[in-house]
Amino acid sequence: MKYERFEQLPVWRDAAKLAAELFRFCSHPVFRGKGDLANQLQRAALSISNNIAEGFERGTTKELINFLYYARGSAGEVRSMLSVMTYLPDTK
Repeated sequence: MKYERFEQLPVWRDAAKLAAELFRFCSHPVFRGKGDLANQLQRAALSISNNIAEGFERGTTKELINFLYYARGSAGEVRSMLSVMTYLPDTK
């Protein structure tokens, strides 16, 4: 299948769903008193789908691959923050 729009990409859809879920998650009271953690988590999660979209729109396979690596990096940031949360008081 040839994709004509980034919204058709299953990986973009999954990333968008993750970002939406994390936005809901970050409204939980557990984020109070945790500095900028919720905002940083939201921005990193949103970067995943944004990087996929930007790479797709660049129009070349090489640039798409580069931006998929950026998206992977943002996913790593999200995983790291969620892992750090397991060490914070009141988040277990």
